Amino acid sequence: MRTSEIYYAYLLSCADGSYYAGFTTHLEERVKRHNAGKGAKYTRSRLPVCLVYYETFASEHEARSREWHLKQLTHAEKRALIEGGSDAQTP
Repeated sequence: MRTSEIYYAYLLSCADGSYYAGFTTHLEERVKRHNAGKGAKYTRSRLPVCLVYYETFASEHEARSREWHLKQLTHAEKRALIEGGSDAQTP
């Protein structure tokens, strides 16, 4: 029997001030891979990155959906979400 996994949708802050959204089942390991230059192509040229926000989900579908929604946010909306402000639009 397969154990339940926790899925994460996350935001990274990149060295150039931009944000990167992703999803994974192993959050700490994924951030380490990004910083080792083995993550997404986008983050490789913007190192180091720092985990600034994440949410947990019970299914891969929910995490991928949230990742997509995070990618649709403007820079200001992502910053507001990270800071816990009310300017972020969530689905």
